[in-house]
Amino acid sequence: MKPFRAEIISEYGPYPGVDSIGGVAYDGRQAWLATGGSLTAVDPDNGRMLRSIDVAAHAGTAFDGLHLYQIAENRIHKIDPQSGRVLATIPAPGGSDSGLAWAEGTLWVGQYRDRRIHQIDPHTGAILRTIESNRFVTGVTWVEGELWHGTWEGDESGLRRIDPQTGEVLQSLAMPEGVGVSGLDSDGGDRFFCGGGHSGKLRTVRRPRSAG
Repeated sequence: MKPFRAEIISEYGPYPGVDSIGGVAYDGRQAWLATGGSLTAVDPDNGRMLRSIDVAAHAGTAFDGLHLYQIAENRIHKIDPQSGRVLATIPAPGGSDSGLAWAEGTLWVGQYRDRRIHQIDPHTGAILRTIESNRFVTGVTWVEGELWHGTWEGDESGLRRIDPQTGEVLQSLAMPEGVGVSGLDSDGGDRFFCGGGHSGKLRTVRRPRSAG
């Protein structure tokens, strides 16, 4: 399937003190960026930094409507976004854990070099099922019943909508050469929020409507 060109709506950063952006999560008002030693909230409409939580934040980030979930090396922390306290911890699937999303009452974990997406129990970390991909998997998000993931191999990066049962690619968006996608989330509508890895940038990409 030939990818369409991704439409980048906005680009913010790099941010002071931020060497890299891993996970991205949208809580309905602000976008949370995993920046290694902290979770940083920014205004998605202008990119302005709002606040920061001092917590290990190495890869994917998710929001369940009340709490943040954050991959920290081989663990996933459940975090109170108001106080910044870690409320619970479960094991991550392990290997090359990258993206993180919340949907259907469960967590979805992308695995970069393993080219997989695991659905896991948010209370125990037990793997419920696995979707295979034929590309490296970075960020993961669900929006209106669609499963999307970021991919990044060399200078080529993009977003792909896949069938959650078979892993078949249904839509594909190519980012400009040299522009990567690390973390990924959606605003529930027409915008994707994409972490830019070591560029330290946050980009907003227009979500296309389903092609069937």
